[in-house]
Amino acid sequence: MTTLSITHSKRIVASLARTLALACYVVFALFPIYWLGKIALTPSKELFKNGTAWWPDSTTFEHFTTVVLHTDFLVFFQNSMIVSVSTAFFVTLFASAAGYAFSRFQFRGKNIAIFVMLLTQMFPLLMLIAPIYRIVSGLGLHNSLTSLIIVYTAFNIPFATFLMQSFFDGIPRDLEDAAMIDGCTRFQALRRIVFPLTLPGMAATLGFVFTAAWSELLFALMLIDSNEKMTFPSGLLNFVSKFGVDWGQMMAAGILALIPSCLFFIFIQRYLVQGLTSGAVKG
Repeated sequence: MTTLSITHSKRIVASLARTLALACYVVFALFPIYWLGKIALTPSKELFKNGTAWWPDSTTFEHFTTVVLHTDFLVFFQNSMIVSVSTAFFVTLFASAAGYAFSRFQFRGKNIAIFVMLLTQMFPLLMLIAPIYRIVSGLGLHNSLTSLIIVYTAFNIPFATFLMQSFFDGIPRDLEDAAMIDGCTRFQALRRIVFPLTLPGMAATLGFVFTAAWSELLFALMLIDSNEKMTFPSGLLNFVSKFGVDWGQMMAAGILALIPSCLFFIFIQRYLVQGLTSGAVKG
């Protein structure tokens, strides 16, 4: 066998190995979603009789209709959308400004500010429940969506700032300098040159923060009491009673709760995949 054929065979084996590894990862990642859908489509009478089967003998949408029409799921859904979208917007706005400042400017106390932001990420959330509860209650914001937006924004800004700073660091300063030499102010250079280049970073930050706010449970349980203000993660606990768990409705609610995240990532996908230099010729 020639050296060329041996090399070709190794490439085929390596390609098959990568494909197999990717397929195993996809199956592993999607299996929980498949199981959610399988239980959600299983009739209640068959759920415990044949619940371990790979697919039920018959399927039904009764759990989905019950969740949508006869529970407060739509209220939870609306509250989660308000909190998650607002948090993602504010965090991306503040983190973009802070990330640009850390990336482009040298100022007194910069290293201390970075250290303090890193330090905030080291505390377990359980340590902060009591003081945050007292602060929120003292401000009269207990049992309000505003309290969740403020808390989620505060906790997500440090990581999002470092994320945005890394994107700004990857943009050559020469682009801004050239724009300002041509007569642009710093703000105009930021808007025409830097902003288009950081769209992938902003999209990544939006996606990360939206997902974090959408799935957060601890503060939602602590700061919200009434069903009218509950978000989806805490509202999902309503399907758990002292007599048992309505698995069919809970899984149906879980499937419905995946829709916003999927649509959101589809919407920002083109910003995630575009090149970081795509905006260099714009403006």
